[in-house]
Order: sequence, then structure tokens, then C-alpha cells
Amino acid sequence: MSNIKTLPFDYSKLKDIVRRYPTPFHIYDEKAIRENARGFNAAFAWAPGFRNCFAVKACPNPRIMKILAEENMGADCSSLPELILSEAIGLSGDEIFFSSNNTPLEEYRKAKQIEAIINLDDITHLDYLEQIGLPDSLSFRYNPGPAKAGNSIIGKPEEAKYGLTREQMFTAYSQALEKGVKRLGIHTMVASNELNADYFIETAALMLELIADITQKTGAAIEFVNFGGGIGIPYKPEDSPVDIQAVSRGIEKLYTEHILNKSLKAPSIYFECGRVITGPYGYLVTKAIHEKHTYKEYIGVDASMADLMRPAIYGAYHHITVMGKENAPAECSYDIVGSLCENNDKFAINRALPSIDTGDILVIHDTGAHGRAMGFNYNGKLRAGELLLRENGEVEEIRRRETLADYFSTLNYPGLKG
Repeated sequence: MSNIKTLPFDYSKLKDIVRRYPTPFHIYDEKAIRENARGFNAAFAWAPGFRNCFAVKACPNPRIMKILAEENMGADCSSLPELILSEAIGLSGDEIFFSSNNTPLEEYRKAKQIEAIINLDDITHLDYLEQIGLPDSLSFRYNPGPAKAGNSIIGKPEEAKYGLTREQMFTAYSQALEKGVKRLGIHTMVASNELNADYFIETAALMLELIADITQKTGAAIEFVNFGGGIGIPYKPEDSPVDIQAVSRGIEKLYTEHILNKSLKAPSIYFECGRVITGPYGYLVTKAIHEKHTYKEYIGVDASMADLMRPAIYGAYHHITVMGKENAPAECSYDIVGSLCENNDKFAINRALPSIDTGDILVIHDTGAHGRAMGFNYNGKLRAGELLLRENGEVEEIRRRETLADYFSTLNYPGLKG
């Protein structure tokens, strides 16, 4: 099944938006995000206490997070600012899953204050956390090592810095019980942008079997299991989306086999998906400002890898639409490049596209996760703003673009002004 790349606006609508908000900018489709969130939740309606805790790192904008909270999604946080963002939109307690590593004590203190579920990344962190007092709820992150293959993005689990070994898991739960922790959960995360539905079912089998072993060996009743995230999206038109219904059916069968049929305490089921929730519904809008004809054909745009770094650091594909030329033949081969002083500042290499003229508007697809969020200021680049295309067709600025004053604001030097 191919993936047809569509847009939530036509050329006329986008030209109106660009007149009000100069390029480059990221724009998100509220209607599609809401519908997608509802579909994801509906797929797991059978699951006890189901919640997807949206990975804030994917799109840390409170307007997007609030939309998802309204659709019964929580937040997966990995830092103090992400905890504060989650609190600001009204989330607290079990709605927030704090899964970080090498965490400073003050960040644990904030997580404990808002009663977030704290997910510990190492067995030594149990003693570390005792400095501020253990919370009532704790989780431990499992690293299956060679028992589970990672994928090309996240690598081999045994080489990852995250999580506890299997033997350490048993020790951790025994110690947590001894120290008086009342509610215990379990978590793993072993893939990123994975498109194989079977991968997530296999991960669930691994985790549910481990829950049974932990209960048998330690007496710990696992009250929630977080299967992590990593569900990918079809960046390429020829890719197929993950069949979420198939993932759900597979996990439900395993849940019945390993939990219900063994009369174990039925744990709530969590995910921490971000990319699959918002990724396909964000777009980087940029304008062609230069053309270059040397050993190759180049189109220079007013965005750069400071606005979307995935193609540069991962060699990732992002589909590109040349607005107004959607039906024109892709008869030219271009490198689409930004202005950063790095040769990998390219959104596309040898990409077949219609003939592009200076002033054409280009839309780069699938930037709703790990797009603006991964922006940076190298070369003094000012990061793009973010817009929300509301369900009623109105456009709302939900993050303004950066200014020189923003860039200079942390410098203590006379004569620097925005």
C-alpha cells in the first residue's frame, strides 16, 4: 500500500498564509492531528487504563500538547522544561511519564512534585532518588540487550546507554519493594521510526513474559507497562504506514495469554509515541531564493538544516511539493539546499522535481515530529516559527520566529542589540 502525500491547504490558501507569515515556518494541521489521536486511542480501547503519553521531545509546543491532552493523551517527558510544559497545559500525576537518563536531582524533584511516574534508567538511580525521598510510583526501563534486535536508527540494545539488564531488573524490583514503593511499572524502548508492525508485537511479548517472571521471582505486582514508542511513519511515498489495528490485535492476544490466563494483576498499558501522532501533519514551508548551475543543479531555499536537521544527520527522506506545480512533470534533478556553512545542509539530493523558479514555494512534508524541535542556532541561524492550521481554517501563530534579540539575549556584551 503506497502512501499518497497530500496537503491540508491549496496553493491559494498557502500564498495567503505566506503573505502574513514570511517563510520559513512550520505549520501543523489540527484536524488531522485530532483525528489521528482519536484513531490511535480507539485501536486500544480494549486495553486496561490505556494511555499514549505523547513524546514531548517530538513537538514541544504547548498548543500541540494541549490539543493532544484534549484527546486523552498524556506526556512523555525527558527534561525539566518538558515537565514544566506538561504541567502548564494541566497534566499531572499518571498523565506524565518522566523517562530520562543521567538525570539531575532537581529534575527528579520536579517530577515528584507533580506526581509524575518516574521511570528509572539505572539500578543505581534508586539510591540516588532516595536523597529526595522515593515516590509512591516507580518504573524501571528494561534494556533487553542481545535478546532483542534494535533497528538501524537506535542501534543494538546492548550498545545503548539506556536501561537495566534482565538480572538487574529483578534486583531493582526487590529493592523497590523493600524501600516501600507502592506502585511499580515497567518500560522499554528499543526502536525508532520502525515500520514493521510485528516488531512491536514481539516487543510486547518480551515485556509481558518479563512481567510474569518479575512477579514470580520478586512478588512485585506490575501495575503498568509502557511499551515505549518508535512507531514509524511513511516518509517515502512508496512506504506503507504501520497497521496500528494489527499491532493492537497482536498485543491483545499476548496480553490474554501472558497476563489474564495466568491470573496476574492486569497492568495498564501505556505507549510513548510521538512521531506517529504528529509527524505526518506538520510541514516546513520555504521559498526558493537562488539557483546554482555548476557540477550539479541546486535550488537554494530560505530554510536550512537549522529548521529541519533529519535529512542532514540521518540521510532521511522528506517528500517535497513545489506549490502550483503539483501536476507538472518531475523532469529536473536538484539538490535542495539551505544557507548553512555545512555541505550536508541539504533537504534533498538528486531529487526529481518539476522545474523550480526563484520565488516558488516549496513544502517539505512530515515535519510534525523532530522538525522544529531539533532546531539549533549554528551560524547564527534564527529558528523558524510555528503555525497551527485550525479546524475552522484559521491560522494561529503558536510560536513566533526567533529574532536577533533572542539570539543575543544570553550574551553579556555591550553594543549587541536585536
